[in-house]
Amino acid sequence: MTLPRITLVATLLLATPALAQLQITPPATIPSPAPDKQKAKEPAKEKPKATPHTITRKKEPAPKPSASPSPTLPATVIPAPPTDNSNVDLVFGAYQRGQYKTAFDLASARAQTGDAKAMTMLGELYSNAMGIRRDYAKAVEWYKRAADAGDREAMFALAMLRMAGRGGPVDKGEAVKLMASAAKLGEPKAAYNLALLYLDGQTLPQDVKRSAELLRQAADAGLPEAQYALATFYKEGTGVPKDPERAVRLLQAASLADNVDAEVEYAIAMFNGTGTPKNQPAAVALLRKAARQGSAIAQNRLAWVLINGMGAPVDKVEGFKWHLVAKTSGKGDPELDKQLADLPADDRTKAEAAAKKWLGNK
Repeated sequence: MTLPRITLVATLLLATPALAQLQITPPATIPSPAPDKQKAKEPAKEKPKATPHTITRKKEPAPKPSASPSPTLPATVIPAPPTDNSNVDLVFGAYQRGQYKTAFDLASARAQTGDAKAMTMLGELYSNAMGIRRDYAKAVEWYKRAADAGDREAMFALAMLRMAGRGGPVDKGEAVKLMASAAKLGEPKAAYNLALLYLDGQTLPQDVKRSAELLRQAADAGLPEAQYALATFYKEGTGVPKDPERAVRLLQAASLADNVDAEVEYAIAMFNGTGTPKNQPAAVALLRKAARQGSAIAQNRLAWVLINGMGAPVDKVEGFKWHLVAKTSGKGDPELDKQLADLPADDRTKAEAAAKKWLGNK
């Protein structure tokens, strides 16, 4: 059985971009014959990984694991605003506007009345030093009170703290119980992270079918990371029957939510016509988007299609710009280095200047 190489590291899971390759390019560090402009191949054996779902006010770039060290988990979760309590809506509104001190004051008053959402908000503010000095012990206290009152967001956040040993000793057993309870109550982030624990096989016995079930639950709830991970399962036949078409539908859904790894995989599927009608111009457009979002894999593949005129007009200056940008992220390409050396001096200078400008603006 081939499993996606998903593991647990510093922020539960960090995922690097998808390692799928177009046939237009050789492996990242091994030269190969000139590419066939009409064909593309399936991704290399290294499988895409999933990212952790830790919600912050601003989206942070994601990334990808390879080994299996012990997990440490962050507690970063924004409580969902309630629909029937205007007082707590005020708390959440202040939070969303970045008025953390106001949110803290309002939540403190509401928490005294036993409001679980307000307690969860206090846990969030304490754990992330928002409007108040960071205090994991107090965060644990408020998350626990909210979890005991049945708040699924608090259960998940407390589980993350227990796994990381913040605000108290590491307690993986309690963390798993809290995640399972939150998942049963419909918390997609809990279902997703529990799925990864079943897949990793360290904290929990490895169970790929159970992992797939939990990923499906989170994916159905619209969690992009789960959609991307489940797409990998259907692509490889891990814990579910192999189904390229369903994998592509999940990649498409995750791409619409701006999951960069999914964008790269979906672009390659469209370029190849795997599980979806071939559409190379659309694939190139999506590669371009992922490249601009910082995916080194997308930058490398975009370099190939632009340099060779595959699904897009030939643009060697732009193509080699992306090659040089990808190279700074460790995605060097010896074959493209050779082609760059053969480029006319004026074009090479333009490509180098464009790459320098791009990197300087980041």
